[in-house]
Amino acid sequence: MISKLIHVASYEAENHFELSLRQAFNLLEPKLRPPFCLKIPNPQEYLELNQAILYGILCEPLLAKTHIKHLHAIVIDGYGLIVYLLRKVVNELYLKLIGSAKSQILFVTEEMIDVCAVGVDGVLISLLRQIVGGDFGEGNLWLCFEMVNLFLNKWSCLLEELPEVIPSALYTFLRLLADHCRLSTAKLESLKLLEIKFCIKVIREQFHFCLKIGRDFIRLLQDLVYVPEFKAVWKDLLLNPSNFKTPGFLDISNFYYTRTSSRYFLLCITPEMEAQLRFLMTNVKLGSQNRYQVWFTKKFLCGSERETVISDIIRFICCAHHPPNEVIQSDIIPRWAVIGWLLKCCKKNYIEANAKLALFYDWLFFDDQTDKIMNIEPAMLLMIFSIPRYIDMVHTLLEFLFLLVDNYDIERKDKIALGVSSAFSALVEKRVIFSLDALISFDGLSPILRDRLRILSSGRKVQVPKESQLFGVPDHSIKPHSPPSKSCAETGVIYSERQPSSIVVAHGSATSVGASVPVVVDVSASYHSVVMDDVCASHHSVVADDVRQCDNFEILVKKLGEVIRKSYKMGLKTLEELLVLFLSLDDNAQASRTISTEILSSRIVNTYELSGYNLFSALELLPNDPSYDDEIGSATALIIRTFIFDHGKKLQELLLFCSRNGLPVGARLLSYVFRLAYEANKEGLTGNSEIENSDGAEIDSKNQFLKFHMNGYYSFRTGMKENPQEAVVSFSKIDKDVISELVTNAFSAYRSFLANSKDILYKDADVSLTKVFYLDFVSCVEWNARRAKHLFCCAFDLLSDLCICKEEIVKLLVTQLDDTDLVNMQFEIIKKKFSVFGKDAESIFLLVKSSLNWGCFEQHKLWGLIRSELIVSKVQVESIVLKLFCSGVIDGSMHAIAVEGLLNLCCYNAPSPQLVEAIMLLPNDAFQGFSAAVLAAWVVSNESMLFHSLVDFAEKLNKTSESEIVVNQSAVLWLVNYFSAQGMSYETIYSNLYGGFLGGKEKQS
Repeated sequence: MISKLIHVASYEAENHFELSLRQAFNLLEPKLRPPFCLKIPNPQEYLELNQAILYGILCEPLLAKTHIKHLHAIVIDGYGLIVYLLRKVVNELYLKLIGSAKSQILFVTEEMIDVCAVGVDGVLISLLRQIVGGDFGEGNLWLCFEMVNLFLNKWSCLLEELPEVIPSALYTFLRLLADHCRLSTAKLESLKLLEIKFCIKVIREQFHFCLKIGRDFIRLLQDLVYVPEFKAVWKDLLLNPSNFKTPGFLDISNFYYTRTSSRYFLLCITPEMEAQLRFLMTNVKLGSQNRYQVWFTKKFLCGSERETVISDIIRFICCAHHPPNEVIQSDIIPRWAVIGWLLKCCKKNYIEANAKLALFYDWLFFDDQTDKIMNIEPAMLLMIFSIPRYIDMVHTLLEFLFLLVDNYDIERKDKIALGVSSAFSALVEKRVIFSLDALISFDGLSPILRDRLRILSSGRKVQVPKESQLFGVPDHSIKPHSPPSKSCAETGVIYSERQPSSIVVAHGSATSVGASVPVVVDVSASYHSVVMDDVCASHHSVVADDVRQCDNFEILVKKLGEVIRKSYKMGLKTLEELLVLFLSLDDNAQASRTISTEILSSRIVNTYELSGYNLFSALELLPNDPSYDDEIGSATALIIRTFIFDHGKKLQELLLFCSRNGLPVGARLLSYVFRLAYEANKEGLTGNSEIENSDGAEIDSKNQFLKFHMNGYYSFRTGMKENPQEAVVSFSKIDKDVISELVTNAFSAYRSFLANSKDILYKDADVSLTKVFYLDFVSCVEWNARRAKHLFCCAFDLLSDLCICKEEIVKLLVTQLDDTDLVNMQFEIIKKKFSVFGKDAESIFLLVKSSLNWGCFEQHKLWGLIRSELIVSKVQVESIVLKLFCSGVIDGSMHAIAVEGLLNLCCYNAPSPQLVEAIMLLPNDAFQGFSAAVLAAWVVSNESMLFHSLVDFAEKLNKTSESEIVVNQSAVLWLVNYFSAQGMSYETIYSNLYGGFLGGKEKQS
């Protein structure tokens, strides 16, 4: 029967709770119509009657008042049961409720408020939790509107009977207002007015409810400092606290040192979101979280403003989710790792700033007598475990923390510094960390940050010198290898262009309200100008040089299009000069900001498109001209070549820009480096020249591509003093080490681009580095079909970590190469030129297991490769054989090719004691005759070694309890028959082997 209460998709199972309500309604429907039976029901009847009435109220709006009267007539528990059911509906079914049922939820809730039903405050809290922050959908705004209306309309009743729910409502609507005030649309205006009216009403008339919230009341209020009504509240908080007429409230410090209860942090995340987060942090192992995070992002964080909920999630994780010791000590993903991921999800500066504030907020006012160590633990561990791989994260977090200490509330700066110092001390005392030495002694940490951390953690009073360059001004004292500190914009601090002496934390512009608004802090103009004058004076000559460079740069950019139209060859010369000059510009120079990498990339791409040439085109789409080679002497080749010589940040960004616009940059770069390796090997200029001996006649012997790359190398090295089109390299004069280094550097450049592609282009997807490489490699193989074998040899040799035993790569190998190429590859594998499968037996087992679903031809080719490699490798063949047979993954009727492959693999390998033991211990029910066949092959190929291994096995068997080992029956019978046929004495070995077999049989019976 179709539900009248919720939407149910065809593939979804029925909801048991909704089904129980519906069944109760169907059973008792005749009794739900007047005249009502007023007989006192037993507990089971009372439960079913409440279920039926609630279902009727929600599904029959026209009869809702009748059902309510019926409820009033039969209630015997203060409405406790109906309220329990109502709250369960809100928590479990709200998202699936049909529209009219959602309206009825509000109707019945108001009725329960009117009769002061037991537990109705819980229903109100549950409804508040269904409002989603950053969601401007019609349904979400409707619920928001209805709830704020309910609180205003029922104000007197709630104040008298349910006062404990008012602080929760205030917390919720203050948080929602921060989102709603960022947008200005007609549908939001009336809602904002109601929300402001409610919040101001609570603050002005019942200020003691604000104090119950604690310090997070201030955190939420600071986002509303520019709303006129709240600006007045700020003024009174800072200057006229007596205006609130609340005994005991002296100043804003009352909020700072009142810890916010964890129940408030549940208000701004939905029950579904809470369940997913708790599952992630109690069940998912570190390293396996990517797919859960991708799902969570798509479900809860996708949308123009949905990211604002990240600060709510961080507060929830820090203050409301405290895992037990068994989880903390396990390999479950820790809270700090989840928070690190959430910080990386922030795409806007103000969202990132609010997220960091949420992370550090309890640090600013920490008191070990009242605050919880678990609230500050994630921030500390995030910094500790970010060393040294994510030092940028450490820098930006410490910078933000020190910025808060100095500027959050200048009048109470000493108290805030004491709070942060107490936090550091408590973390060490409680053994969250052993000491701060891991941070302070780390070489990659900025010296200024290190000194500041040392002072703050020691509890000494902090004096920030005027010449400090911590925020906003480059720190030239940092060692060259140390990562630069992030800019103020990146750390969530915005310098106002119109008011350069104001620093704004989180977001917004400067204000004049009060002398010490926590969000906005005034810094003296003289201090700002002194620092900037000093910096400008010390770097005057450098900036002047950069300005001149940038003028030349602008001229070249404008000139490029004109030159290309006159001569494509001269256009290449101009492009090369442009790229070299761009690489030489100082990152910190004012001039370099006139053209960003993105603008430069766009202009180069557009300029060439207008001239009829598309950068980074697929090689198969290029002109069908035998004399044309886009990998030599083209703009694409020139950019790739320059990137290989200098694969720093600037050209990385240029290539990533093109890649983001759908161009196969990675595949073109990979094709280039493969071809470079090919021609170098073919000329015998590297140590791997033997790889290509069989293909030498296929490719043009002039090797123009290698000359193109070498000319570019010498030209780039000499600073463009030579004309790259005129320089000709004589291979007889080239040092092999130089060529080998160039090939290695080319692959290093591709690796660098590949890693950046994964981190930037596939940031929100659970994609491995091998998968990104595979996408490039497929295109590369299609474009270079004649050199496909070389591509695979080169990939397994120079990009082994991305290829070895990777299913997608190995499957592409056996799919693309014909038998001749595969045989040639097997020659190289046997000579140990490279490896396809590696040394990990477990990885090989998993690959074989996956290959059982491949086509017949692919499986045959795979086993040929496996056999060639494993007969010369140190991989434990016996472990693979045992695992495949004993795990039950192989079915004799379906996987004959795999069985044949295993048979050949065993027969080709020497009968070592370990392998013989594995064959003798194969299960009896797995391919009867397999063990006997292997022994029969070995007795012909290596009889002496076989029997020595059998003797070892027999001795080992004799020392073991008979009930512990089951010897393969077919192997024993073959040995008996073989010895009988040879007329040999076999009593000793037979008694040992057959005894083991009988012991196993007795155990089985």
